[in-house]
Amino acid sequence: MEDVIAATNRIIDKYGANSESLVEILRELNDVGGYLTTEHLAQAAKRLRVPESKVASVASFYSLISLEPMGRHVIRFCQDAPCHVVGGREVWEALEHELGIPFGETTLDGEWSLMTTSCIGACAVGPVMMVDEDIYGNLTPERAREIIARYRTASRQAAQSAERAGFAAQGGQE
Repeated sequence: MEDVIAATNRIIDKYGANSESLVEILRELNDVGGYLTTEHLAQAAKRLRVPESKVASVASFYSLISLEPMGRHVIRFCQDAPCHVVGGREVWEALEHELGIPFGETTLDGEWSLMTTSCIGACAVGPVMMVDEDIYGNLTPERAREIIARYRTASRQAAQSAERAGFAAQGGQE
């Protein structure tokens, strides 16, 4: 895997080391590693010639950029008023119950992080959540549980396929 400094430099070079592209740079770095380390922030500040405090401030402001490791799947639930008044509270509670964690936490197995976010931009179909890059609206507690179940099923199937592929690569022998 590419080291932090090399990855940071590669992405910054893509944007011409332009500090005006700081948000895009941080977002892309976040997408590569799942979160930003202090090394990412320090290298970005150095290369873009801006204070580390500015880079850290921008990184901590945006909810789609993380400064700590996240789960394999990240649920971002809209906490704004339009989603709240159309049943968001019930969906909120269903998500916490289904995953067994409060918002702001990651499951012990590292599969799920449950986060809040400001408006996703889909107020007409609230309550709304993102799972990874997919947006789901018109949520009910039941629908939220069904969506999580689909991701769990897909993860199990992927793991089984990988296990079968590994078994076949070994000539069918254990």
